[in-house]
Amino acid sequence: MARALRVAVQMDPIESINIDADSTFALMLEGQARGHTLYHYDYRHMSLREGVKRPGERREDRLVARARPVTVQRTQGAHYGFGAMETLNLGVMDVILMRQDPPFDMAYITATHLLEHIQPKTLVVNDPAAVRNAPEKLLVTHFPDLMPPTMISWDLEAIRAFRIEHQDIIVKPLFGNGGAGVFRIKPDDENLGALLEMHFARSREPLMFQRYEPAVRRGDKRIILVDGEAMGAVNRVPAAGEARSNMHVGGRPEKCEMTARDHEICDAIGPTLREQGMIFVGIDVIGDWLTEINVTSPTGIQEIARFDGVHLEQAIWDRIEAKVATAPR
Repeated sequence: MARALRVAVQMDPIESINIDADSTFALMLEGQARGHTLYHYDYRHMSLREGVKRPGERREDRLVARARPVTVQRTQGAHYGFGAMETLNLGVMDVILMRQDPPFDMAYITATHLLEHIQPKTLVVNDPAAVRNAPEKLLVTHFPDLMPPTMISWDLEAIRAFRIEHQDIIVKPLFGNGGAGVFRIKPDDENLGALLEMHFARSREPLMFQRYEPAVRRGDKRIILVDGEAMGAVNRVPAAGEARSNMHVGGRPEKCEMTARDHEICDAIGPTLREQGMIFVGIDVIGDWLTEINVTSPTGIQEIARFDGVHLEQAIWDRIEAKVATAPR
């Protein structure tokens, strides 16, 4: 039996989560059931400061956070309980679950830099340097043979040429989540120019453009990989009149089976995810094409549990506990 761990969960406010869908909540329930002690903190309560200097000792950086012990239960309206606020030395935790949602902005990036100060003594899930270097819409570009035609660009002429070539396209912000800011531009749509003007007037970030895949009407499959191994999937079907299948915007989850192509995709990307310390990853597959690799705060494990009776939070904790047990202290 694994020893009890001290686990700090870096996440958005727990008060507002949907306990029937939130993957972080499922992870917390499972961790608590295993006897692990849980703490909750917001990234805005982190501080990096010097350690106490004693004669003859070197000065050490210390990463701290104002955090509260937390207990969770699957009760609507009373799903969490907090202890008193305390200043927690994150460097003495066994595990940090980095589960805050994007946007993947400079605050998010800075949080990954701060968490690097406690790696590898403290296991951060997922690895903060790897998360910083591999936001979901960029890591996928390292597997071009698995993707639909895709372009990331600021250049208006290149964007227009891509649209002429593929006619029906999807436009995505690089660093968002939950389908926010995703548009379908059909061949007869005259709004692409205005959309680009609006985006580039307020942002210096490029956009991602992908060929629209009609197979999305049958669903956008979310596949969960644990330490590089495919362990479950759920299909997400767009609502009527929607091009987006994200459950945040009304996508309907459905039971599904993984195809031979799904396994081919997972076999291709799994070793990279494992090498980079990506323990909990959700990928998106439309038809035969990999469209995103989600490494920040992937979702889907509760839906898979309801359809298949497979509790992937158990597999995730098994991997976390095994890594903590074999890590140098």
